Amino acid sequence: MATRFTRAAGSAVKADNRTAVLYTYRRLLRATYTAFRGDTPTLHASRKFARDQFRASRDLQSGSEEAGAAMQHVQGVITILRQNIVQGELQSNGNHKLHIHEHTERGDNASAKKMQGSVKSFKEIKGSVF
Repeated sequence: MATRFTRAAGSAVKADNRTAVLYTYRRLLRATYTAFRGDTPTLHASRKFARDQFRASRDLQSGSEEAGAAMQHVQGVITILRQNIVQGELQSNGNHKLHIHEHTERGDNASAKKMQGSVKSFKEIKGSVF
């Protein structure tokens, strides 16, 4: 009897992990839609990349450090997509219209000046693997 209970408990843990991963994956897809709405090629490319990364990580052992790190990474990507990515559209007058949504992080110049020097520039991280 104890063997059956252990198997059932193990199955429940696997089911919970699977549910958490699927929930996170759906949140990521929603975040790509929020960030890239109206830009179909970028939306499709970001979703394909997400799908490929999840499939590549499919064999990670449930509960392992690698799986935990992968989930934390995805949570960070979701936050960046929702709060920091803003699409712009070129208008006929040469200006750009930004598609700012309710989740976009808004800061003022004072907060931007405080962060100056504490954040790496694109040049510094170009070519880095995440």
